[in-house]
Amino acid sequence: MVNKKAITLFGLVCLTTILLAGCSEYTVKSEGKTTLILAENQPADYPTTIGAKEFARLVEEKTNGRYEIKVYHGGQLGDEKKAVELTQLGAIDFIRANTTPLTEFNDQIGVLAMPFLFEDEDEKWDMLTGEVGNDLLNTFAGTRLVGLAFYDSGERSFYNTKRPIETPEDMKGLKIRVQSSELAIDIVESLGASATPMDYGEVYSSLQNGVIDGAENNFPSYYTSSHYNVSKYYTVNGFQGAPEVLLASQETWDELGEEDQEAFKEAAMESIEVQREAWANLTEVSKEAVTEAGSELIEVEDTSEWREAVQSVYDKYGDEYSEWIERLSNDDK
Repeated sequence: MVNKKAITLFGLVCLTTILLAGCSEYTVKSEGKTTLILAENQPADYPTTIGAKEFARLVEEKTNGRYEIKVYHGGQLGDEKKAVELTQLGAIDFIRANTTPLTEFNDQIGVLAMPFLFEDEDEKWDMLTGEVGNDLLNTFAGTRLVGLAFYDSGERSFYNTKRPIETPEDMKGLKIRVQSSELAIDIVESLGASATPMDYGEVYSSLQNGVIDGAENNFPSYYTSSHYNVSKYYTVNGFQGAPEVLLASQETWDELGEEDQEAFKEAAMESIEVQREAWANLTEVSKEAVTEAGSELIEVEDTSEWREAVQSVYDKYGDEYSEWIERLSNDDK
């Protein structure tokens, strides 16, 4: 696949300047050891950073110390979009990135953002860690990125300031904040609500002032953003569960021997367990905290009505993602 976004000379100069100004300990070879770098925009104790550090530990172990990976967390190497571009250029060796911005470079990965794609989390991870998941990772071929593994990013659900939401009918008339994505807008509007694209940093005040009635996200984000303080009704329906992706620079990957490539891939896949455990723990802590603070959790046991309501989304995007939808989902959509 051809990279959709051409990186201009000006952009290359700017990004390289950021890289060199930010840190001096980049890819280094000395005394039989090669030091590589991994970009992570989340804090040190966040599940994806924990997963990245486990990946680094396993790489060093599997290569008998010949390779060391330094994890730069907290966006030290630039925001996610810039870091992805630097990884394409080979200035950064590895990156953990969210699925949504990656669709700019790989259309096919966008299928993972389709609503109610999986029956449950067990099915989802059986797929993502199996043959289908590996084939999806391989769709990064031609983007100067190499897909290594998927990391957990939880399930997104709706929360609002007005009322408990149990069915799609309850969504009607609500103004729901969404990411600036055509798919995100289509999902919310298929449920009868009004989609309002908005920067994440504006959501709290907009909920507080009534500019919007609700938003959608996973439990940890709902908690750490303090949105639970101004939006008490959280509907647990897990309508979307796009994962994170651990990626390598094609340039870095091509410099590895075949045995080392296998070791890095094994390390990435084995790190998933630690990352998912960290995510599960953070989710549980977040869930308990918002409940104690007075949030009302509306558990949706049967999502069949919700799945029927988003059929128009599958009608619209079905042709684009038909192969992957068929392989990833056991449902007749």
